[in-house]
Amino acid sequence: MDRDLLRQCLVYHGESLFNKLKCEQTENPDFQAVVSDLCKATYERKVTEKGSSLVEQFIARKADILFSPAWRTATPQEQDHEEEEAAEPYATMPPLELFMELSYEERRTMIYRDLEKGDIVREIEDLELSALCHVREIPSSGSHDDPLSYYQIGDFIRAGVKDIDRYQEKITVSLHQASLCAPLKHIKLGVITQEEMPIHYSRSVRAAADSRETYACILKSCHGYQNPSVVEYLLEKVGISDRHPPSMMRGLQSKLFHEDDFASVIRKKQSASWALKCVRAGVDHFKHGRHVEAMNEYNKALEIDTNNVEALVARGALYANKGSILKAISDFELALENCPDHRNAKKYLCQTLVERGKQLEEQEKLVTAEGIYRRALSLDDSNPEAKEALHNITDLIQKSIRLREEALAKEQVKAKTSQTSAEKLRKILKEEKRMKKKKKRAASSSPSSSSSRSSSSRSSSSRRKSKKKKKKRRKSDRGSKRHRRISSRESRKSEEDRWAGVRRGGRGSGEGQGS
Repeated sequence: MDRDLLRQCLVYHGESLFNKLKCEQTENPDFQAVVSDLCKATYERKVTEKGSSLVEQFIARKADILFSPAWRTATPQEQDHEEEEAAEPYATMPPLELFMELSYEERRTMIYRDLEKGDIVREIEDLELSALCHVREIPSSGSHDDPLSYYQIGDFIRAGVKDIDRYQEKITVSLHQASLCAPLKHIKLGVITQEEMPIHYSRSVRAAADSRETYACILKSCHGYQNPSVVEYLLEKVGISDRHPPSMMRGLQSKLFHEDDFASVIRKKQSASWALKCVRAGVDHFKHGRHVEAMNEYNKALEIDTNNVEALVARGALYANKGSILKAISDFELALENCPDHRNAKKYLCQTLVERGKQLEEQEKLVTAEGIYRRALSLDDSNPEAKEALHNITDLIQKSIRLREEALAKEQVKAKTSQTSAEKLRKILKEEKRMKKKKKRAASSSPSSSSSRSSSSRSSSSRRKSKKKKKKRRKSDRGSKRHRRISSRESRKSEEDRWAGVRRGGRGSGEGQGS
């Protein structure tokens, strides 16, 4: 048993509830474990009010169910509060006491009695309550600024309750975020605008001003009232699991129920029955050529039962008849997922896949079309149309492969020849480029070469002249030497001849003298 929750209940109801609990829960070991702590509790109510004995008797008898920890078997849902308020997944209503016409004095007494730190106060506008906020509880924007300079008369201010004196009827509030408890940390304290006021406040003001705004009228006008999942949402929000039915009836606490007896299964059967009626009406419209009405009935059936196989097959057939092949295939596949042995779903899906394969053939997507035909045969291997289509497309694919191989071989040969011719052309172009460069070099160096040639010719001619002069000199030297040799020879010869004559003359005179 939840000890804290049981203690809160005893504090409120008093000793009479404790006595009834001891009578009803004597054999409950959970109660016996906490009874010693409960004896120390202080009770707020001393006198039993009229009608409360029946409530206390009910609590005492059902205490093992009411205070069972199994109620909270789920983790409470955490959600962005701003998004939640904007979406309004459940009806946000004004306080109930607004419609109960409670007296001013009674409401004022109850607010001082029940108000606690961390409570969210909702309907106190006309109670004329005064609250004290110390200067140190007002945050300032700067270290030397006056905190009160930021506020003006007439501002809407949201504050957190810091302390309450029930006897002196004094409430102390704070504008610091630290004054809020953890679940309320998202609430902004300080000055707020009219648009930032809670939804229940604006609805309370409207209900107070207009007597025709009854509780039922406001409830039905709320967006969250129309939410079909509001019960599941609220159960998840407070942490109560729907797998353990929260009921006070002991018979429903049993866990030995058949699966078919649970509400989800019964609801599914009921939805399937309603959906089947819509499918029959749609088939009747289809037979008479009213395709739009038939489609509306099929869609209605699927809104009631999302995975209704008959509705999916019927709608898929209508899609296929109108030429929407992909939508038809999607419906047939979903029908087979929910009922793999559905004969019509297999038959229609096989036929539709063959049609889809023909479309892909026209788009020249042969490989994809082949896969579609094989898939059709996996559903119905005796389908003659699918067999013929698969045979034809296989031959076509093989033929196209051969043609591609031949074309590829030709391209390779052509590439080789083009490669050799390209190499030749590259060499020719390279040679032409080299010759052009050579000509450019020759053209750029022609004046200097001519001057060099003239200078070289001059130098060569001067060299030749000098060589000739040297040769002439050598010849003249040789001639002079030869002439000198000859002249010397001749002079020697003449001298010899002269001496010889002299000698001969001397001898003759000698001979004459001797004679």
